Amino acid sequence: MKRLSLVLFCLALAACKEEVAQDVTPVALSPDAVGHYCQMTLLEHDGPKAQAHLAGLPGAPLFFSQVRDVVAYLRMPEQSHEVVAVWVNDMGADGASWDAPGAQNWIDAQDALFVVGADVVGGMGAPELVPFSDPDAAQGFAATNGGAVMTLDEIPDAAVLAPVDLVHDTDDSVFQDRLRALSDKMGD
Repeated sequence: MKRLSLVLFCLALAACKEEVAQDVTPVALSPDAVGHYCQMTLLEHDGPKAQAHLAGLPGAPLFFSQVRDVVAYLRMPEQSHEVVAVWVNDMGADGASWDAPGAQNWIDAQDALFVVGADVVGGMGAPELVPFSDPDAAQGFAATNGGAVMTLDEIPDAAVLAPVDLVHDTDDSVFQDRLRALSDKMGD
C-alpha cells in the first residue's frame, strides 16, 4: 500500500510539473561565434549569417557562416536534436551590409523572404540565400543582383544541397586571401 501511494504521489507530482518553454531568443553575433560546419569565426566572413536553436540546448545555438548552410542543415535528417528556432540576418535592416551583416538584426527564418539565385556568394564562397524582412527590399535586391524572392518552404533543395563550384577565378585576390587563411588555419 505504501509503495502504491508513493507511485501515485510521484505520478501526481509529475502531472503538476509546469512545462517551461525554452528561451530561443537570438544570440548576438560576437567574436566567439564560430560556424557549425567550418568552425571558423563568423565575423571573418562576408554575407548574412544564421543560428539554429536546438531543443534541450538553451542559449547555445549552432551558428552558420552562410544562410544556405542552415537551410541545408534543416533539410538533412541527421540532426541530433529537434530544431526549435532559426534566425537569419535581415539584410534590409539599417546598417546591414555584405561586409557587416549585423550582430543583432535577426529575423525568424519562417517569416523571412529569401532572394535565391542572386549573383552573390556567401562567406564560404558558395551561392547565398539572402534574407529580408521587407518584401520591397527583397525585390530591390533581386532586381539588382538577379534571383527570385521565396519563402523558406519555397526554396528548392537544389539551391542548398546540390554541389557548387566554390572557385570561379583562381586569380581573384579574395580567393587567394581565403586560401592563405585556410592554409594557415590547417597548419596550426
